[in-house]
Amino acid sequence: MPHNWALSAPPDPVIQRAADILQRIISQRCGQPLKPAESQANASVIRFALDPSLGDETYALRNIAGGLEVAGGGLRGLVYGVGRLLREASYAPGSFTPGVWRGSSSPVMPLRGIYFATHFHNWYHEAPLEEIEAYIQELALWGTNALVVWFDQHHFEGIDDPAAQAFIPRLKAMLRAARAVGMQAGLGIIANEGYANSPVHLRADWTAGHDRYTSEPHGHYHRELCPSKPGTLELLEREFEKKMEAFADVGLDFIWLWPYDQGCCTCGECAPWGANGFLRCTEPLARAFKTRYSQGKVILSTWYFDHFTTGEWEGLDMAFAKRPEWVDYLLADDYGERFPPYPLEVGVPGELPIVAFPEISMYSAAPWGGWGANPLPMHLQKLWQPLEGVLSGGFPYSEGIYEDLNKAICAQYFWDPDQPTMLTVRQYLAYEFGAHVVTPLHQVILTLERNLARSLQRNPDGSFYTNMACSDGAAEAAEILRNLEALLPPERRSSWRWRLLYLRAQIDAELAASGGQHTDVSEAAFTELTEMYYAHKALPGWLAPPTRASAAMPDVAATY
Repeated sequence: MPHNWALSAPPDPVIQRAADILQRIISQRCGQPLKPAESQANASVIRFALDPSLGDETYALRNIAGGLEVAGGGLRGLVYGVGRLLREASYAPGSFTPGVWRGSSSPVMPLRGIYFATHFHNWYHEAPLEEIEAYIQELALWGTNALVVWFDQHHFEGIDDPAAQAFIPRLKAMLRAARAVGMQAGLGIIANEGYANSPVHLRADWTAGHDRYTSEPHGHYHRELCPSKPGTLELLEREFEKKMEAFADVGLDFIWLWPYDQGCCTCGECAPWGANGFLRCTEPLARAFKTRYSQGKVILSTWYFDHFTTGEWEGLDMAFAKRPEWVDYLLADDYGERFPPYPLEVGVPGELPIVAFPEISMYSAAPWGGWGANPLPMHLQKLWQPLEGVLSGGFPYSEGIYEDLNKAICAQYFWDPDQPTMLTVRQYLAYEFGAHVVTPLHQVILTLERNLARSLQRNPDGSFYTNMACSDGAAEAAEILRNLEALLPPERRSSWRWRLLYLRAQIDAELAASGGQHTDVSEAAFTELTEMYYAHKALPGWLAPPTRASAAMPDVAATY
């Protein structure tokens, strides 16, 4: 190969970790790794260097005599530098050529996270761990520096339930993989979450029509606990400590504390939840976390504040008139077309830094990912326009791999909010499929986003059909991808990222031609997606692609 890499010093575990990621990707793309520089006397050299003059997350690509240096202030910087090197490069069988970009880059926002929704037999729940660990590396290459997972406890009968004990190691393996590439490790905590066998006499109210609740909160499992009942807070603290102990060998850098979807209690003594019962639950948990982890950070979520009742944002602002020492960040976002108006129009309670929670998985279509890739570049760009100077980062909500492009868009926005989303799209397409196909693929991405909105419905015989809000250009997009496929190297043509785009375009074209009815062609595509997602046991109607087999299961039709 024309370019080989060499270390700037004797082997260092930090340098080796970054170099191993580079070698893995090059081996996949080119058929073989780079050879050691010492064995290639006439080759150009890619050299790794730790440069203490750079910040821990800063990277630099520099020309050196005889080659190129990838430098970083630490492991994170080196990994991000490898990502930039890979994105700028070109690939061919047996040949890797770095791009021409040279310079340095540092992130604007400190928290550039990702949330894996590890539940309901989705990809994170079912895929082989080695695939998930490789995927975590690939997210780090785009600048992601934090991973949060959630121990969803509503279906377990306590942390000692054998099923819970079998599941926790999977979550810990993900966090270890994140730590191995320099990411922070975090755990999501529902403020008043209960197990399946939670004490009935301590359970929370979820009803509406009283105490200013105008609608029932979403996603309530009726196992949650009411902090206004004697003994609840003590029980929540005991269960929290058990969770902390279960993850002690991995270690946590931060926790989320979450109010709704699921969670909350609507009783008169807890309402409005976000400014009352929620705070009584979360403060002791946050303080217990900080006692265990002196440098640990607490991220307090405001998800769905003022959706089911009123006064939550205003009440939180009053409660945080003096900045609380037990909270480090607020998390705020919303499903749909807007960011919560209160922090933009009135101000952020406690003047705390604020992080976003972009909805990249469920938006406009269910089953989530059931039709393949769901690119959202224009939606995200519009959503972020009013947020200039507001955010300190964010955690996109992920249910699987089908929103891979959206993850890259978010990571690069948090790195540099001045970078247009469509520039990230072009970088992604060039990296994954080659610069020669970027322009036509760019148009396909816009078509797929425009045509995303849809709902799954049932025919009188119980079979599925899909109601697409728009199918303009679907046939043309499918034809473009069929023609481009012949131009891709076999390794890229068979990659899951290509298949997700290809299948989505073919499904949309088939649905447009059939008036939304599912055909043998769409069935084959849905079946391939099911295999790709390991979704054989996934939640029908919400996570399982809409195959004929899933249609035979009860209560699966969903409109979202």
